Amino acid sequence: MYFRRPPARSAPKISTMPRQQSESAHYLDIYKLTVEKKRLQQELTELDQRRLHLQQRLATLETQVTQLAQSAETLRQPTMPAAPRSVVYPPNAKVKGSNATFEMLTLEY
Repeated sequence: MYFRRPPARSAPKISTMPRQQSESAHYLDIYKLTVEKKRLQQELTELDQRRLHLQQRLATLETQVTQLAQSAETLRQPTMPAAPRSVVYPPNAKVKGSNATFEMLTLEY
């Protein structure tokens, strides 16, 4: 997923020489303010989209957490008593029907 990097905050350009008051100076100021207004509106739109995306992701995470919590709760409740899954014979015990005897053998590598 690609997110646009927010534009760097730049300070307004300040001139050391004051401009003469003229019609063109006023139009220049109007232009600068219009450009800044457009930039701020675009940034606000991007923030709204980002906020919407974050809210959707939070809702998705909330549903996943709820589902996992329910799954964990059902697994915590045993439905049947646990049956042994393997047969373990104690040492030196004879298996029914088996007459075999085993001798211990040591192998070295």
